[in-house]
Amino acid sequence: MPKFVCNIRVLFLAHLAAVALGIVATAAIGPPAWAQPSTPAAPVLEPSSGSVIASAALPRDLSPWGMFLNADIVVKVVMVGLVFASLVTWTVWLAKNLELWKATRNGRTALAVLNEARSLAEANGRLGKSDETVARLLRTAVHEVQISPRPDPEALKERISWLLERVEASSSRRIGRGMGLLASIGATAPFVGLFGTVWGIMNSFIGISNAHTTNLAVVAPGIAEALLATALGLFAAIPAVVIYNVFSRAIGGYRALLADGSALVMRLVSRDCERVSSAHISRAAAE
Repeated sequence: MPKFVCNIRVLFLAHLAAVALGIVATAAIGPPAWAQPSTPAAPVLEPSSGSVIASAALPRDLSPWGMFLNADIVVKVVMVGLVFASLVTWTVWLAKNLELWKATRNGRTALAVLNEARSLAEANGRLGKSDETVARLLRTAVHEVQISPRPDPEALKERISWLLERVEASSSRRIGRGMGLLASIGATAPFVGLFGTVWGIMNSFIGISNAHTTNLAVVAPGIAEALLATALGLFAAIPAVVIYNVFSRAIGGYRALLADGSALVMRLVSRDCERVSSAHISRAAAE
């Protein structure tokens, strides 16, 4: 997911939310002075009991938890879904971080062994039966050599190359698990938050229509829950996009490490083939 696309989405959503809130604020404040018909100055009246009651009806708890409790059921579902998506994002971050760290460390250790080994048998003896991917590459090559008695060297190397490509592809798929989930959260969370924003603003207009007044006590709850839904959408999306980009680079580095492992295995295979060919030539010359 390109970074500039995510930035454009965030800016677009922020601009759309600002425009919508501006419309609601205009409805709450009323038309500007220049648009109001000129009427004779009315006498100044004392605040009536109705205005006092309207002022007293303003919500007193505008904390995030209070806004969540006072929100519409649809907006509550949106908020809970966004919080759950955020928890999933950080869970994937923790699990994938540990997995990549362990795989990269073991892979570098195995690469050092392959780089120092002089034959497939020596490398296989030093790596043992490790479950690490580079060790699996080596065992795949050793197994193919063992089941191919007196093979043609070029055909043997071609078959081993095919098998190593399949092992690399399998490991790449396994190490990339969870990346699609991060991409989905980063792409959809802002729009889910925008849905909650639109629903909250719609509730504000419905409150104005039912109460036949633009008093702030009618508009404020809908605006508050709309802003909270927008904030939660960005709270879930931004970390998902950042973590996705970081892991994409890390997985690219791990795939390069596997490619280096395949190259070292093929080097050992080529050496062994040369030794076998040299032995056959020496035996034929001796005879």
